Amino acid sequence: MSAVLVAIRIPATPQEAFDAFTDDIGLWWRPSALFQLTPRGDGMLSFDGETRLIATLASGKVFEIGKVTTWDPPHRLAFTWRQANFTPDQITSVEVTFEALGEDTRVSVTHRGWDTIPQEHVARHGFPLQATQGHLANVWRASLTTFRDTVR
Repeated sequence: MSAVLVAIRIPATPQEAFDAFTDDIGLWWRPSALFQLTPRGDGMLSFDGETRLIATLASGKVFEIGKVTTWDPPHRLAFTWRQANFTPDQITSVEVTFEALGEDTRVSVTHRGWDTIPQEHVARHGFPLQATQGHLANVWRASLTTFRDTVR
């Protein structure tokens, strides 16, 4: 299974980085018109406890992006990820690790499963897998840069 991997160094401890990632995702997540979660946009992302990742849309409707599969603070977080236009069997997965580097933390995001979404699917925009993953890496990179700036 192919994957997108993006990492960034955060000026925080692993616990602080984990907490900011999970508590404040709605503040730092940067929506992308190319990978909208729903036809009405991404809304405000948040973790619903330790069980699921949701988006609350402007209408108040809640869309479940995915289920948390691992909640292991301050080391690792994993969850499924799907867009509203995915069929029930189309699910990608995200793993986030938090590794201490002196006084900082390396936050690494691995997003797997886009090779299971057909190229002709609207979420892939007809792009070959490598281009889809390149665009997705840019989305994660932009969001993690905002994440880093939020933690400072």
